[in-house]
Amino acid sequence: MEIQEKLKEAGLTGNEAKVYIELIKSGELAANQIAKNIGIDRTLTYTVLNHLIEKGQISYIVKTNKKIFSCSNPENLINPLKAKEILIVDLIKELKKIKIQEQQQTEINVYEGKEGIRTLIKLMIKEEKFLAFGGTGRAYDLLYEMPIITKQLEKKGASAKVIINPQYKGHEFTKYKNIEVRWLKTKSEATTTIFGDYVTIHLIKDKPIVIIIKNKDIANSYRSYFKELWKIAKK
Repeated sequence: MEIQEKLKEAGLTGNEAKVYIELIKSGELAANQIAKNIGIDRTLTYTVLNHLIEKGQISYIVKTNKKIFSCSNPENLINPLKAKEILIVDLIKELKKIKIQEQQQTEINVYEGKEGIRTLIKLMIKEEKFLAFGGTGRAYDLLYEMPIITKQLEKKGASAKVIINPQYKGHEFTKYKNIEVRWLKTKSEATTTIFGDYVTIHLIKDKPIVIIIKNKDIANSYRSYFKELWKIAKK
């Protein structure tokens, strides 16, 4: 690669490289002599010289009212690269500080049978607050271990708000002190439960079906709807 091409790779334009090489060869020259030597317009030569001065690659002195130009130390060619390196190093530090935005994850699982209910219960016992509507008490009746689990939740201070049909008044699960019950005369065979980032729907008839949805936005939306239902449900 010719020296002029290398200078262009180092950040100079074609004309800047020509002027720079001419000054390196000649040592000191006036603008009109530079223009004559490399064969470019005098006005353009002044423009190129000013750009090289701005880049710190040449300097001038005034002799007998005339500017005489000369090259700065060739090592100055690396200064822009050093400045860019400092900029990039700082940029890398800033980029590393930027946290990857947490992507909203959605998981949907469908289970059948008693084990589906047990999977649901295992998720629930990790939380301390629950909301539910359409409660029937059938999950409580289905699993022999439910009275023990309910007492454990009660002991650790877990609480629940449940909206159920008045036909289930007096059911065992409504008697626990940490469960607040309100009544809404709406027929529902399925129970919807909201806790943490989960919304679950379970239907217990011939064969239990459990749908578990994990999505923070969906859970929060259901909480908002539950809040409105809670207002109209009767104490």
